[in-house]
Amino acid sequence: MRKCSPWTFLPIMFSFFTAAGLWVVYFIAVEDEKITPLNSEYRRSGPKSPPYISIAGNAPPASCVFSQVMNMAAFVGFIIGVLRYLQLKPRVHKPWLNIGSLVALSLACFGMTLVGNFQLSNDEELHNIGTSMTFGLGTLFCWVQSVITLKVNLRNEGRRAGIPRFLLSGAVTSCMLLYFALMAQRLHMHAARAQWALVMFFLGFLATFSIEFRHYHFEIVCSDDQDPPLSLSETFSEISEYQSDQL
Repeated sequence: MRKCSPWTFLPIMFSFFTAAGLWVVYFIAVEDEKITPLNSEYRRSGPKSPPYISIAGNAPPASCVFSQVMNMAAFVGFIIGVLRYLQLKPRVHKPWLNIGSLVALSLACFGMTLVGNFQLSNDEELHNIGTSMTFGLGTLFCWVQSVITLKVNLRNEGRRAGIPRFLLSGAVTSCMLLYFALMAQRLHMHAARAQWALVMFFLGFLATFSIEFRHYHFEIVCSDDQDPPLSLSETFSEISEYQSDQL
């Protein structure tokens, strides 16, 4: 039986550690009595704020962890987007869909850095721009990737991966619309719960790329104008041969 590519663990680890990091931020904020727990009722007259993710990561020490989590998530998320683009590039008949998907996720990842580095209390306008980029373009990325999954049908697993992605895309979209609707009605506790659900569904969507990544190996290739391309695996092979000769 063919072994899975080690790249299959990247989307799963990304989603797991990002979710874990955000929940660490939440529990720190709850412990410091900065926010109301998600399982309780919010009182406007009370000293605590509603448990929005941005408010949980608004003040130190939670803000320090929040910035680190968002920066790392943006970096690894961008890498996953590039790998997915390279995986689909030879098979997509409409390249603009693949390119547009990569651009959408790249801008969403940039939005994550704005959310993480410009806290709500320091620069609310820039923070909200980052939030809109992350949620809006992230949702667009989910729908485009769901469509591409069915059309390309890599290794005849289009339906196996596509149907869950359509369901997750629908869940992300529903949570986002519900979040803004509840925000407009000032139902902050329910809006915060919708926001947390949105982020968890989005991370779950990115984790599904492990389905296709398990069949593929990605290599770094270095070349110049004279010599043929040299892959990273070939480089390690040459180094091991040199070391054995020295022995």
